[in-house]
Amino acid sequence: MKRPTSPVVMRSAKQLGEYLANWRKLQGLTAEQVAQRANITRTTLRSVENGGLGVTMETYLSVLHALGILRDAVNAIDPYESDLGRARADQILPKRVRP
Repeated sequence: MKRPTSPVVMRSAKQLGEYLANWRKLQGLTAEQVAQRANITRTTLRSVENGGLGVTMETYLSVLHALGILRDAVNAIDPYESDLGRARADQILPKRVRP
């Protein structure tokens, strides 16, 4: 049985979708243009921009790429760009973390 989605995850997905829609609009791109560039339908793009959780990671990455911000998004979550990551950069990360 699937657990219900956390409210914080739902809010974050909605915010991410809004940000992607804002990026599209700031660049003066139509939904059709971005959908074509991402090789998805306008309906799927609408789902992404509305914070849909049922779309694949590939779809989100394709939209980021179509908007020209994929590299920035990937770099934004690079742990070595954080204070913690830089402080521990000399440590070798374990293959797995066990509880």
